[in-house]
Amino acid sequence: MSTVSIVLSEAPLSKNVAAKTREQIRTMARKLGYHPDAFARSLRSRSSQTIGVLAFDLSDPFCIPVVRGIQAGLYAANYLPLLIDAQTQRRLFDSYVQMILERRAESLIVIASWVFEETNLLADLKKNHVPIVIIGRDLSGRGINSVFVDNETGGALAMRHLIELGHRKIAVIRGPEEMFDSDPRWAGIQRAADAAGIKLNPKLVFQLPGLVDPASGFEGGIRLAKEMLASGRPFTAVLAFDDLTALGVVRGLTGVGVRVPQDCSVIGFDGVLPAEVATPAITTIRQPLREMGMQAAEWVMHAIGKRGRNMDDAPRLYRALPELVVRDSTSAPPRRKRKERERNGAEP
Repeated sequence: MSTVSIVLSEAPLSKNVAAKTREQIRTMARKLGYHPDAFARSLRSRSSQTIGVLAFDLSDPFCIPVVRGIQAGLYAANYLPLLIDAQTQRRLFDSYVQMILERRAESLIVIASWVFEETNLLADLKKNHVPIVIIGRDLSGRGINSVFVDNETGGALAMRHLIELGHRKIAVIRGPEEMFDSDPRWAGIQRAADAAGIKLNPKLVFQLPGLVDPASGFEGGIRLAKEMLASGRPFTAVLAFDDLTALGVVRGLTGVGVRVPQDCSVIGFDGVLPAEVATPAITTIRQPLREMGMQAAEWVMHAIGKRGRNMDDAPRLYRALPELVVRDSTSAPPRRKRKERERNGAEP
């Protein structure tokens, strides 16, 4: 192998070439527009320095900050994410997993959804010593490293915020039955209500159908807001399953003249960008999405670094803490506002 090839391929023997000579070779290569063949290098090193990142639906605002966190974590290790969109289709998910591995990706990070619940493909990959991390689900029981938010705590935070504002007649929109997040969020909501001595009206508890795409949550929020109003049952606040559903609720309420938050408060969950820039900006329970992506990247890099050595195969579990972010869509209920105005007006 010539000295030029040794230097440009960063072969171990390049350390024996004088530093000045190495720099001259690299300078000339840049002038000529030469770039090393990464594929050939990966064959020699048995490392592609590529991590497969398979998202359930990149059109969902939830995915973008997670992906950015993964990118930040991999960039620091000089690894490249191979980003794929499964478009919430099980068939595409299975096919893309196979394609990612055929392209010698060294690990796989999955940004998950309920649509992948029944697949055993991830467990099969784990058995073949392919490091896997799943974000948004808890599959640690299947031996897969899992990163997700503490949904029960988040549900309790949302309900507690409305109660502290003075709301007692609260409508709740639960998530689709198939989604991992739905039951624990509902459990947290009930826990906070019980602790405050508030009995939720079951006729003001609604449920989203299975989500086909992110827009279906928004559309479900519009439809359910209209159902709430048509029922004739009084409510002063709506606790929505997620931010996009909350945005749909606001659209449905304001479309018939109900002001948010003057007449009705609305709170969401996730902390995605559309909720922040909407009018009114949506109060939400923020998931640390970017941090969750960085955690997943850290775990796969750790697993790759220990490859070939004895290591504990016990799955890791990271339950991220949610955070209440108060914005413009929540305030005290109308009756409390009137009493406060009357009390303040009566004071000297």
